[in-house]
Amino acid sequence: MARIAVGGFQHETNTFAPSKATYEDFLRPGAWPGLTRGPGLFEAVAGINIGIAGFVEAAQAQGHELLPLVWTQATPSAHVTEDAYEKVVAQIIEDLAALKDLDGLYLDLHGAMVAEHVDDGEGEMLRRIREVVGPDLPIVVSLDLHANVTPEMVAFADCLEIYRTYPHVDMAATGKRSAAHLDALIAGTGGAFKAFRQLPFMIPLTSGCTYEGPAKEIYREVKLLAQGDGVTGVSFACGFCPADFPGAGASLVAYGTSQEAAEEAADNLYRVAVERESAFALEALSPTEAVREAKRIAAASDKPVVLADAQDNAGGGANSDTTGLLRALIAERAEGAVVANLYDPAAVEAAHKAGEGAEVTVNLGGHSGVPGDESLQAKFKVLRLGDGRVTGTGPFYKGAHMQLGRTALLELEGVKVAVASSKIQLADQAMLRHLGVEPAEQKILGLKSSVHFRADFQPLAEAVLVVVSPGPVILDNRELPFRNLRPGLRIMPQGPVFSPEQAPVAG
Repeated sequence: MARIAVGGFQHETNTFAPSKATYEDFLRPGAWPGLTRGPGLFEAVAGINIGIAGFVEAAQAQGHELLPLVWTQATPSAHVTEDAYEKVVAQIIEDLAALKDLDGLYLDLHGAMVAEHVDDGEGEMLRRIREVVGPDLPIVVSLDLHANVTPEMVAFADCLEIYRTYPHVDMAATGKRSAAHLDALIAGTGGAFKAFRQLPFMIPLTSGCTYEGPAKEIYREVKLLAQGDGVTGVSFACGFCPADFPGAGASLVAYGTSQEAAEEAADNLYRVAVERESAFALEALSPTEAVREAKRIAAASDKPVVLADAQDNAGGGANSDTTGLLRALIAERAEGAVVANLYDPAAVEAAHKAGEGAEVTVNLGGHSGVPGDESLQAKFKVLRLGDGRVTGTGPFYKGAHMQLGRTALLELEGVKVAVASSKIQLADQAMLRHLGVEPAEQKILGLKSSVHFRADFQPLAEAVLVVVSPGPVILDNRELPFRNLRPGLRIMPQGPVFSPEQAPVAG
């Protein structure tokens, strides 16, 4: 039996997003639990599709003694405030320093955290942790597929295990792989050698979907290479593009019982990825184009057409309150269409005061100052009200006890819109059913999500179309005013190369 400390600190940072993550955001439960420290941690995450839940289940089955630290997450947004970062890291380190005779440490991180004062949130945290536990304690970290992996993260951790699916249906499974890797390291049979590569191009967010295309092929290769002689682990990260710092972008890491084995696996995966650069090209439609195509497809089908409002995805740092897709659906008279979820607590409050069946005039959405977007002022009918307490039933949010805040289903000119009081991307059918909307019975579903919705909605859809409407989760990286990327990085597949000399001037 080994003594293993367990914790986590997760945030995906879009440095171009409108709102920052405060300490209160990490305290507040959303799709997953809020900040949990010490006793009760393992119970709080049990049964949820997240890395720490999978690790705990597997490590307990191995017979290890698990010692809880802190686990917390906040909805993706702009930078983590200095106050929030320092408070959470201090709690983790304080609890870690109080433990004696540790044999290992597992951390459930994201890999794309940027704080106000620290570009590489995870790398800096791991550096501080190494100062406390010393150079020899085995540290294994699970990361999101959208991690911006840095040399510091690789250096200060003994293993980085990265999700292999997007939608992330394997978060808990990645935690289980982490447990196996840490168990081997503690036993002295794990691979101590590392090889790290950063790709020369960025991968657009929606192009990393592992259901099809180049990403599917790359992760198939990841599994094959991980089974090679002398190889103990292989991971590939698509990266998170809207993060303006030198570590942003796709990368890979390999581990082995020899440096030669690790380097060979890394070289092979790098070759496979680079050869597929052109296949990562972005495919998306304007709101009007998407709605017209959706109406055409839906007219001949009894299945819904799903429109991914990808640039207003709360899972990528947006506030999920832009109205571009909603306006297009109304303008094109797309009856049988539902948009979900639009974040507007004031509109929800007005709907609850008016009551079901009433009409209410509100300025819906458009409160984030996103260029090209504005509020939609209109008189909506209140169809249904909800308390926002939802338990995920789909592959992505499975077991998650979501807190959407109070919710309302509104209707305008035959188009319905689900409005919520908290920002959580629409990636589970249960989030619509709690307002009386059966997803399979709709003609068009406009979902504020980039890819994660596919896990639960693609099986019931006739087609899925990616929409480029106003929002801060920019899909075409050429539209982002980067200033701090590493020189020579292509900001789109086979696209322009970032040059500090050509970056916009601040101010």
